[in-house]
Amino acid sequence: MMLAFFLLAVIAAVLISSLVAAPGFRDGRGRARWAMALIYIGFGFFHLVFSDGFLPIMPPILPFPREIVWFTGVCEIAGGFGLVTPALRRWAGIGLALYAVCVFPANLYHAYGHVIAPGLPSSWWYHGPRLLFQPVFVWWALWAGEVIDWPFSPHRPAFAREQQEATEAART
Repeated sequence: MMLAFFLLAVIAAVLISSLVAAPGFRDGRGRARWAMALIYIGFGFFHLVFSDGFLPIMPPILPFPREIVWFTGVCEIAGGFGLVTPALRRWAGIGLALYAVCVFPANLYHAYGHVIAPGLPSSWWYHGPRLLFQPVFVWWALWAGEVIDWPFSPHRPAFAREQQEATEAART
């Protein structure tokens, strides 16, 4: 319940800030950046304050599971603040993308190990979208961090331009 409230609060904050044209919210990338920053900062605090809730999904092969949960919380908070700091934005985007890749094994363990974590659903209605969304989080961090422009850049690679020109020529 608290998770749903948190996500709704993030969406509301981004929408309200967009309506009043607050700095950093004037374009889609800025809104995506702030949304990602708020999500990661919030989840980082969850990792620090409610670390016991994350321990069941830690693969048993990892040493010091509680410390890893705390470390991931600190990484999420630092990455979130880094995204909204222009001088750190690029590195924060790279760091959060790497973070999303590094925590993927814990998500797989949670899903395929049939691990019951208090407060989290255990059905594939939860695990399926979560696992499928992980590459989106990697892309989102890189795009919000201004590391990549794909797919919104007008400067497309040569092979993509050639394919687009061929498609347009076939239509005419």
